[in-house]
Amino acid sequence: MRHSKHLIITAVFMGLLTLGCKEKSKSLPEKAEAVGLQTDNTISNIEITPIEHATAVLDWDGTIIYVDPVGGKDAFAAEKEPDLILITDIHGDHFSLETLQALNTQKAKIIVPQAVADKIPAEFTPQLDILNNGESKERYGINIEAIPMYNLREEAKDFHVKGRGNGYVLSKNNERIYFSGDTEDIPEMRALQNIDKAFVCMNLPYTMTVESAADAVLEFKPKKVYPYHYRGKPDVGDVSKFKALVNDKNSNIEVVQLDWYPTEDY
Repeated sequence: MRHSKHLIITAVFMGLLTLGCKEKSKSLPEKAEAVGLQTDNTISNIEITPIEHATAVLDWDGTIIYVDPVGGKDAFAAEKEPDLILITDIHGDHFSLETLQALNTQKAKIIVPQAVADKIPAEFTPQLDILNNGESKERYGINIEAIPMYNLREEAKDFHVKGRGNGYVLSKNNERIYFSGDTEDIPEMRALQNIDKAFVCMNLPYTMTVESAADAVLEFKPKKVYPYHYRGKPDVGDVSKFKALVNDKNSNIEVVQLDWYPTEDY
């Protein structure tokens, strides 16, 4: 009798354990999906964390890179302090002096175009590397090249004039990462070569259409493309359409969807 009772208790315990495992298994895909949206971990030791819109943090072999840091100190509460800061343009969704002043940037080099440097107070001058389109600088073993970014459409040319802002190509260990900044499908983008990861904007009226972005990507053929900066006024860029346009013509280009608007219901 005692033996039978022991068997019953054991069976009940095992049943509860199995049920608990099933419940945990059910929750794993959601957790994995959320992690997949937040970061992209690659075998080349690059971790990419989207913050919001055009703002991202890269951890490249322990070198911490902030791209267009905006949103105040709280937006970076979970991130390590930066070694490099890249700023593409003067607009508020790319350059926030308040955010720079709130963050601990004492050890950071700050890569900017001249138009941004003109808006940064003298306290930051020793940290600044000013790059014009076509110029490059090596920091922390990473080559940073300033790529033009500008509008082509007549009605949009005043938003981003040629020569004012920078896109960037970062290169290290034969890995090349491109951040477009605010641009249309300009010849300089289309002429890019050997890009492993491309972060490409697509929002109207400020940058370019989904169709233009896809057409440019199909021309310079990055291994992976990350649509970002896709919220406009009033519309939001159709990332699913972008993926279809790219992969219908070239299935070898991987389109990676990260969560660039964590507080928005899109």
